[in-house]
Amino acid sequence: MGIIIKNGQLLTNEGDLLQQDVLINDGKIEEIGESIVVNDHEVIDATGQLVTAGFVDLHVHLREPGGEHKETIATGTQAAARGGFTTIAAMPNTRPVPDSKEQMETLHKRITETGVVEVLPYASITIREAGVELTDFAALKEAGAFAFTDDGVGVQSADMMYSAMKKAAEVDMAIVAHCEENTLIHKGAVHEGKFSKAQGINGIPSVCESVHIARDVLLAEAANCHYHVCHISTKESVRVVRDAKRAGIKVTAEVTPHHLLLSEEDIPGLDTNYKMNPPLRGKDDQEALLEGLLDGTIDFIATDHAPHAAEEKAEGMTLSPFGIVGLETAFPLLYTNFVKKGIFTLKQLIDFLTRKPAESFSLNRGLLQKGSRADIVLLDLEKEEAIDPDTFLSKGKNTPFAGWKCKGWPTTTIVAGKVVFKKGSVTA
Repeated sequence: MGIIIKNGQLLTNEGDLLQQDVLINDGKIEEIGESIVVNDHEVIDATGQLVTAGFVDLHVHLREPGGEHKETIATGTQAAARGGFTTIAAMPNTRPVPDSKEQMETLHKRITETGVVEVLPYASITIREAGVELTDFAALKEAGAFAFTDDGVGVQSADMMYSAMKKAAEVDMAIVAHCEENTLIHKGAVHEGKFSKAQGINGIPSVCESVHIARDVLLAEAANCHYHVCHISTKESVRVVRDAKRAGIKVTAEVTPHHLLLSEEDIPGLDTNYKMNPPLRGKDDQEALLEGLLDGTIDFIATDHAPHAAEEKAEGMTLSPFGIVGLETAFPLLYTNFVKKGIFTLKQLIDFLTRKPAESFSLNRGLLQKGSRADIVLLDLEKEEAIDPDTFLSKGKNTPFAGWKCKGWPTTTIVAGKVVFKKGSVTA
């Protein structure tokens, strides 16, 4: 049986809201229009709600295999569904790493068995993400890899990265980079700035990130490869990407909600829920990220959803793992703090979470139009509630945003024509 979404508000290309119905059959959008009448379909009343394409998050950690105490494919995709995300891309820093055809096929089988949204798995650039030997790009592409990354660690050797880019270009795939020069980390746990000095903690300098991006954009130009920068965090990095785009280099970049919303000045003492990699930078970096997103230097927003067990995060600022969760809070946080304050338009925010990530990687996703796959989220833009980690479907509760009051909560999520989340519960 198909679905008809009645009386919802849809965004026009001009950014206006228009009340229309959406008819779904066989997993696709069959018709969009006023007062569609169908008698034998499930009816979803979307009166007073925004109906838009499902969100696309190209940077998520699902932890499975090997880190199931932090998250699983099941719990991570349930969290995605609650957050309105219908397509997510899973990073390969798992154990084992998806670095072979066999591992990739096993991962796909597990995704099919337990995932409730679409999961696009990354393969690693190097075997075991060790930076020593390249994986078989062609075989991994054939096995269903989305793109290649050693996320979690930077590729330290320029020669290794250049070779990887040439191989990726041969198979028309992207290289996605966690940019970090190991010799500049200096055992840092936070940004090298005001907070690190005040707390007496080793800091990670901005140049640790930007020097890798500067190296890599030139390598990408030489290799004619699509190069994508993960979780960009510094003003210098934004400048390098902006200059690279002006030079015609095929580079794209993402920014996280937490780097847009917070700086080192917001860290309230030694709270490990504010520890992530890259770290929260200076106020001037935060402002440069926002400027870069609005002028097109940064292409889209990705959560870098990184769940950890509570006991791991309790190990203190220097020993606890980097990362926070983000799938279930991204839209309400961004809508409340940017759209409601007039910094983004609603259409800009929706584009940052749907069309732009899809276009950056040539994905047939992120559009609400006739003939498209029926990946849809309904949003209550007026409902206000405080972020409560105890309600998260993710195993990870590690967020710096607990207690923040937000509007714009997803109420229904549909993946390929199937309702997977509704009224606070996963239905898949």
